[in-house]
Amino acid sequence: MVDNPTLRTRDLQHSIPSPNVMEMLLERFQRLPELDRKFFAYGPIYLGINSAFAGLIANSFFRRVLNIAQARFTSSLPMGVLPFLSTIAGYNAVVSKPLLSGDLNCPTCVLVRGGLVASLAGGLYPILLALPINAGLATRYNTTPMPEKGNVLRFWIAVCQPVMRKLSFVLILQAIFGVYLSSKHYAIYMKMLALPPTHTDPELNG
Repeated sequence: MVDNPTLRTRDLQHSIPSPNVMEMLLERFQRLPELDRKFFAYGPIYLGINSAFAGLIANSFFRRVLNIAQARFTSSLPMGVLPFLSTIAGYNAVVSKPLLSGDLNCPTCVLVRGGLVASLAGGLYPILLALPINAGLATRYNTTPMPEKGNVLRFWIAVCQPVMRKLSFVLILQAIFGVYLSSKHYAIYMKMLALPPTHTDPELNG
């Protein structure tokens, strides 16, 4: 019978306490080649950097549409920092940590999660974040005539449409990179499961 590391991990989850599974996986993670360990640890940071660039691009587009020349640094700082942090936190929460705890054994689920985190936290979120920031600046500095109450929704839809069209490629690229990163992480996870057991593994001591 062919040994399937994923099935073996599922069996372990039912036969031993979850903390012991995590301990086993972390021990095997430390036995991986350094390049794999670094890619697993720092991959989300690269995804976060892409999200920061997406935030800065979205901020720049909204500033142009609303004719804002003031407070460039004030608006750019949160647009770079918040998408960066939210993407890393989101990816680690739904992909990296579940893999290292043995709670995520479905390759399709890993790819879907990676793509969704990248496109939502790293693509859509920066766009939605840039809108209120720049709307507030446009109102404060009166750079663009604000609409009357009955036309507010129509006005902001008209403002967002060209920005969304220009940033559609960012959403696609982020999703692709998220899928690629999660696929590489799952491959590293499978390599980790395929390592020969040691005397400290729960499967030997259970």
